[in-house]
Amino acid sequence: MTVAATIRIQDADFDVAREIADLSKGRIDIGAVVSFSGICRGSEQGEPIAALTLEHYPGMAEAEIQRHADEALSRWPLQGLTVIHRVGRIEPGENIVLVVTASAHRQAAFEAAEFLMDYLKTSAPFWKREESARGPSWIEARGHDDAAAARWTKS
Repeated sequence: MTVAATIRIQDADFDVAREIADLSKGRIDIGAVVSFSGICRGSEQGEPIAALTLEHYPGMAEAEIQRHADEALSRWPLQGLTVIHRVGRIEPGENIVLVVTASAHRQAAFEAAEFLMDYLKTSAPFWKREESARGPSWIEARGHDDAAAARWTKS
């Protein structure tokens, strides 16, 4: 059975439970569903955050996420895969990203979800600007995120 990944980049919020239900409804071949939802924090290192604004390169972002989704589908025996990433202004407490992976067994679902989140955190073509009392500032990549992503590199 060929598995098609669902990939959406959108301004609108999403319902995590509905997305999981949509992926697994009526499926008896799925034994594990793993989800990761990223939510906008209200502070960073003790400093209040008013909002994040996420920008992307339309078309390129979807293609790059699809490329990594295809890699996940080739590396792990998945029965389902959903990636949703929001763009635009996002306030604290609102959803930013959702990755849902489904497999017959939990290990594949966990590993594929981690692989995709590490990619989204380090290499996906999104730019994040933080609004705080100091004013707006672009968020740079973090070394620990790069280290986490490096574990998936094929030798």
